[in-house]
Amino acid sequence: MPSRPRLPRLPQLTPPLDAKRGYTQHEILVELRRLILEGHLPPGAGLPLGELARTFTVSAIPVRESLQTLIGEGLVEHRPNFGYQVTMLTAGELQELYVVRESLESAALAAAVHRATADDHRLARETYERLERAVLTENAVAYHRETRNFHLALVRPSGMARVVHMLEYAWNITEPVQPMVHASTADRIVLQADHSRQLAAFLARDAEELLAATDDHHDRLNGVVSKLPTDTGLFADPARSEDI
Repeated sequence: MPSRPRLPRLPQLTPPLDAKRGYTQHEILVELRRLILEGHLPPGAGLPLGELARTFTVSAIPVRESLQTLIGEGLVEHRPNFGYQVTMLTAGELQELYVVRESLESAALAAAVHRATADDHRLARETYERLERAVLTENAVAYHRETRNFHLALVRPSGMARVVHMLEYAWNITEPVQPMVHASTADRIVLQADHSRQLAAFLARDAEELLAATDDHHDRLNGVVSKLPTDTGLFADPARSEDI
């Protein structure tokens, strides 16, 4: 029987709000979610209850409750005889989620472009500038992080809270893969040109151009995702067991 996935070395944890009381169950949930979404716990990383309980200096109960919540969010899976681990998608599943993201984003953008305030425009500019710095400094991790911030800055003014929530949910499931970290520098430069076009249309309140730019961006993005390596342990085997 293959050995269970191990817990990777973790960065310094966010300390609990009350050092005397220690971590609450909610704080453990927030911290585990952060570690997964930021790529510190990659796809397939083991999440053994005992090790995590010792890491947070708590019993196994709040850790188990947190992992169960993360299962519901699609970030963690439990396999018999293997225990808990960060969800591993197949390459096909990742591409399917990008199609879902595209549909939800386009629906929200059509409304957001007309409802955006001056503050929304300022935030969009600021996130774009951070993206531009990440490209110029070839900081792939920052580029991946700020890509999400930029796209959400464009859709949140839509007022379509449920659609934006579904978009963030779908986006979260793809985060452990860290697609933009694995993309080439050349691909990130091309995608950034799309972001420039999207920003200009958003600021001009040109819905038709914004949606056209977004369609072109997603076509290129899907091409980048389809080129991600499938032989490095980043993705699950399409023939994996159905007992997850």
